Amino acid sequence: MRILVLSFYYQPDLCAGSFRCTALVEELKKYSHCETEIITTLPNRYVSFSVDAQKLEKESNTTIHRVALPSHKSGMIDQIRAFFTYYREARKIVANENYDVVYATSSRLFTAFLGARVANKKRLPLYLDIRDIFVDTIKDVLSPKIGLFAKPVFSFIEKYTFKRAQRINLVSRGFKQYFEQRYPEIDYCWYTNGIDKEFLDIETIKETEPKQPKILQVTYAGNLGEGQGLHNILPKLAKMLEGRVEFNVIGDGGRKAQLENALTSNGVTNVKLLPPVNRDELITCYQQADILFLHLNDYPAFKKVLPSKIFEYAAMGKPVWAGVSGYAAEFLNAEVENAAVFEPGNHQQAIQLLDSLDMTLTKRDDFITKYSRANIMSKMAKDLVDFASSGMKL
Repeated sequence: MRILVLSFYYQPDLCAGSFRCTALVEELKKYSHCETEIITTLPNRYVSFSVDAQKLEKESNTTIHRVALPSHKSGMIDQIRAFFTYYREARKIVANENYDVVYATSSRLFTAFLGARVANKKRLPLYLDIRDIFVDTIKDVLSPKIGLFAKPVFSFIEKYTFKRAQRINLVSRGFKQYFEQRYPEIDYCWYTNGIDKEFLDIETIKETEPKQPKILQVTYAGNLGEGQGLHNILPKLAKMLEGRVEFNVIGDGGRKAQLENALTSNGVTNVKLLPPVNRDELITCYQQADILFLHLNDYPAFKKVLPSKIFEYAAMGKPVWAGVSGYAAEFLNAEVENAAVFEPGNHQQAIQLLDSLDMTLTKRDDFITKYSRANIMSKMAKDLVDFASSGMKL
């Protein structure tokens, strides 16, 4: 059996899509009768973080093709150029190949669209893994004028893509209503994000159990984009907590310059902006923190999402301080002990809830067992193989 896997990001790139797809492929390797071919890109998630990777990599029953992209940042035009390059090169790679199933994991719709095009061309079953609702998001993050033009175009692409799939996995239960109302004929499954093995070394975490510090060290790690909205919350929040809290912001993204400008104009001195780091260094940063911080912008679309960052934060045992709403807030309140959840952008409420956090490590053993990435991806890999083996003809 040959499985085609399409993922814009893959190891050693640093992002949720990369970690998720890599974990799935590791599970697929265990199926000796399956040959998995991955088409992805050379590491490109952050222009400020570069790491070498081979364009072509073969290992037992797995082949990885990495497409070189033109230099780009986080602007929409750059992203369109990058995806078009990936799309064009992926179509060339698969042109004369035979597969039994197409699997595509996608947050911004376009990799899913590529999967639909390949599956349609080769008359193959399509299994999609959807990590975000792109059409729902663009109406919030784009300017009204651009959104007015773009939404009908992207809605058409979404409809074509999702109607072409036979099975769609949704990483957030918050997506349920959106999809079932629009695409009720699809077979849905729910394999969430999870905790990677790197974050499960509980003994190492215990060795760094924090004492009561004079100045709290609060760490955020991830993208610095419109979706996270740190430029909206952090300048005021940090300014009001000077002398009490220091923020360490690790990452890069399209709103980093805006965040820097806002911090400077507000005279903020207790925020350090640090470049992206690899996962070993990231874990060390988490261990040195007293609190782990999360924030999403106050947009309706983000009421449906479930950030992957929640899982690694929770696994570290540290207090979680999160400005989220909707399903993410419900999930944190129900599943993660010692988490303080405030309304996005509400720095006053964030300060009020800060004192509710217990500045000691919290054992979250049940959460870790339930949301181990290996366990989740093992089930998802079996589901994909069973789906491919079902003999579906198109």
